[in-house]
Amino acid sequence: MTDLGSPIAAVAQEMRVSFGFRPREAWRHAHGWSLQEVADLVNARRAGEVSAADASMISKLEKWPMGSSRRPTVPVLVALADVYNCTVDDLLDLEDRRALPDADLTTLNRLGPTEPRGTELVVQAADESLTFAQWMEASNVGPVSLEQLLRQARSLAAEYLRPDSNPLDLFARTRTQRSKVFSLLEGHQHPHQTSDLYLIGGYLCSLLAWMSSDLGHAAEAEAQGLTAWLCAELSGNDTLRAWVLSVQSKIAFWDGRLKDAVSRARRGAACNPSGTVAVLLACQEADAWSRIGATDESLAALARAEAARDATDGADEVGGLFSCGPARQENYNAAVHLRLGRPSDALNAADRGLELLLAQHVRAYGTLAQIHISRAAALLAGGEPEGAHEALVPVLALSPNRRLAPVTDRLSELAVGLNLSGGRAAVGLRTAIEDFRLHSAPRRLALSPGTGMP
Repeated sequence: MTDLGSPIAAVAQEMRVSFGFRPREAWRHAHGWSLQEVADLVNARRAGEVSAADASMISKLEKWPMGSSRRPTVPVLVALADVYNCTVDDLLDLEDRRALPDADLTTLNRLGPTEPRGTELVVQAADESLTFAQWMEASNVGPVSLEQLLRQARSLAAEYLRPDSNPLDLFARTRTQRSKVFSLLEGHQHPHQTSDLYLIGGYLCSLLAWMSSDLGHAAEAEAQGLTAWLCAELSGNDTLRAWVLSVQSKIAFWDGRLKDAVSRARRGAACNPSGTVAVLLACQEADAWSRIGATDESLAALARAEAARDATDGADEVGGLFSCGPARQENYNAAVHLRLGRPSDALNAADRGLELLLAQHVRAYGTLAQIHISRAAALLAGGEPEGAHEALVPVLALSPNRRLAPVTDRLSELAVGLNLSGGRAAVGLRTAIEDFRLHSAPRRLALSPGTGMP
């Protein structure tokens, strides 16, 4: 406890609780002194004021009023309090007070708290400051641990995009990692280390929020987003603030709250973040505007995304999900142009995005699926239902646990267009989409809204 910066009073209290020591014995052990050492200190500090003390006397004073013991007089109690640098009250419990003579109790009550005198006061003040300095130096986390925690957050954010990941398993692992960070925050560390922990915790809560939304839990995603925002505020990091607002914009968009989606995207851009989050925020704003057919606002937001791409400086601190590469941007371009009735532009954007993704070693399967959906929708709008069916083959082949809510919702948008198309190919495609939706991740994993997410 001393190594962790605990004050002597707390150590003495723990001695009493853990080992059943009497108060005076607990204070001696808390200081790490022997019976004879205490006797010597009493004799040196209170020469002439109390009878000469020895180890046997100190032992009997500690045991009183139990068994073979000796009742401490008021001068002896004052002497011991002086040695242990505590008050007389700290050396007495209820049993002691019940056994003390009334005259002694009256005297002790008049004494009040004992205070050091003269030079001792200066020495004690210095000791108190040094004790607090030791507490300030103590930390439950070091630079290596912080780097490891950040590295694990990066790994989780990257793994979520990979086609071989299991979303629910990854959710559980992210939750465990977040709890580890929060547990450390409940302890003591240097202020800059606390900020770093809040930064990591903010990214982990943002990841949990994104995944909760993908699994069909808008309310739980919003709760994670609120905690992520508090972490961002306490970390003082503008880039994390922007990423949290991006996540919140995404949640609002898929929950149908388009005004909130636009507002949060704009607030995120106003944070003047580093990395690629400004690109994503502009894309998200365009996405929300296109849902309500606001052509001018949508195209203006896409232009801002392109400008943000040109102005991007430096790499993203976490990466993975928390990064917006060109392929991800083209995915938004394609979706926005589709909703604005510009299938040719949508097809071009989807083809560019597909080419960029296929050139990557690790492909974000969610982005890839949405690009295929955009290509299919553009081909369908151009009167090519057969081509649309062919474009959707990779999407329809996704395993159920990777059929996340955004992909399912994008397919639902496509199904609206299919209802306007006749022909055998369109009918077959509608059937395939319906089967896809019935075996989506939220259904498959029994994660419908209202069941609650941890």
